[in-house]
Amino acid sequence: MSKQPKFSPAPTPETQHYWDGTKRGELLIQQCDACASYYFPPRPFCPKCASRKVSVKKSSGKAFLYSYVISHQLRAGQEPFAIAVVELEEGPRMMTNIIGCPQTPEALQLDMALEVTFEEWDENITLPKFKPAKS
Repeated sequence: MSKQPKFSPAPTPETQHYWDGTKRGELLIQQCDACASYYFPPRPFCPKCASRKVSVKKSSGKAFLYSYVISHQLRAGQEPFAIAVVELEEGPRMMTNIIGCPQTPEALQLDMALEVTFEEWDENITLPKFKPAKS
């Protein structure tokens, strides 16, 4: 059986700051200077008011589990894993994976407190993932 290719995200000028941040272990999000809304994913304008005056801010890394599905479509040797939407403490939602706990409905409780962690994907990309927050 042939090995499936590993696809990596391709940073763009609009997202490079985000990927540079994850490589340093920082989850960066944007905040509109005009209306103060935080948003994700990165883009050059605010999705709420369309202002192009935006700043990059470091997220607290705290979140809660908003929604998830457990993937059972696996490559050989791979275990089921959660594909999740988390809501950051600052408000934006993002897709990610939940790690550090069993990948079961009993362990993955909606609204559970999470914290960001980072996993190197390849030499250029580090992915933010979330794990249960320490009490």
